[in-house]
Amino acid sequence: MDRQETAAFLALNTLFGFEPVAGHHLLESLGSASAAFIAGRDSLREILGPNSNLLGQLEARALDKATNSLDLLEKEGHSFIPYGSEGYPSLLMECPDAPLGLYIRSDSPAKDIFREDIPKIAVVGTRDISHYGSEWCTRIVEALSRCARKPLIVSGLALGTDITAQNTALENGLPTVGVMATGIEAVYPPQHEWAAERIASSHGSGLVTDYPVGTCPKAVNFVRRNRIIAGICEALILVESRIRGGGMISARLAASYDRNVFALPGRVDDHRSSGCNLLIRERTAEPITDIDSLIEQLGLGSVASSGCTVSLRDSVLKVFASSPSSRKLAELACRIKEQRGISTDALAIDMEMNYSEASSLVRMLESEGFIITDLFGNCRIRPNFS
Repeated sequence: MDRQETAAFLALNTLFGFEPVAGHHLLESLGSASAAFIAGRDSLREILGPNSNLLGQLEARALDKATNSLDLLEKEGHSFIPYGSEGYPSLLMECPDAPLGLYIRSDSPAKDIFREDIPKIAVVGTRDISHYGSEWCTRIVEALSRCARKPLIVSGLALGTDITAQNTALENGLPTVGVMATGIEAVYPPQHEWAAERIASSHGSGLVTDYPVGTCPKAVNFVRRNRIIAGICEALILVESRIRGGGMISARLAASYDRNVFALPGRVDDHRSSGCNLLIRERTAEPITDIDSLIEQLGLGSVASSGCTVSLRDSVLKVFASSPSSRKLAELACRIKEQRGISTDALAIDMEMNYSEASSLVRMLESEGFIITDLFGNCRIRPNFS
């Protein structure tokens, strides 16, 4: 695709960002993006309808502005991938409301990020993620990293589930794509700028948006963003979501695109799992009952290829073999595994030891990477030992 046509797609993407179906209709009718800027007003009116507010904006100056934007974009090291060109995600092209183009921020070419032979899995959920959700999100992505067919993890770079999934992907050697609800130069939330830079500089990973440079985060932008997350992937995993959460929007969009949807079941009285439980009840989503079954359903390899969990007791005894407290440490670790989120106080009571001894053993387990404790002293086993 030549540069003028690319600039024309960029201009159309800007104009038809919230009306992509109308944009595709225009392209099909005229045969090219460039033709939209030389077509007569009568032709455009016949295609778009007499009341379209875009009739007066399909002018040469819009194309000139897009050409300048393309120049500035490339100077910053970013790229714009028109619909249908090399590097544009093939699965996304199946969606009737696919963007007319995507902005990419990455050290890797778009064609390498969205390679046909790489499975693409979306992992999404609430920003207000619980310990349960965080643990399972981490366990799922870690397991995916051990599959015979290693997937690309797609999410929205948001707080909670998104950033947990994307950081876990990078830590375990999986590529990841962060789909943004802003211009490609901005990151929201701002505290994830470091994560965005890490994604953009990791091989096979990148940041993606269909919003023009300079677009600020607004609530309406995230719904439009979610359909890209759903459209890029062949499957979507919903970790936690309220009934009216953004993750639910992504899940329902994925189902409408005929993608496979999976949801992590949660407690009946936990509002953060109410959306997941609803999708399972409606049979919109398959319940995640164990990781090996999930991997088989995703078609990423045999159960054996997903790896197996390490024996927690044996691992603790091995690491602390020279410590006189090795058996107590192993027993304590197993108790924490049985009672996720148990406090150090409760452990001391259960183990019939004083608080000082229990606290010391907890710190030893944490220093060796067996457990995680939060600010309130609640303990949980790290996912790879779950």
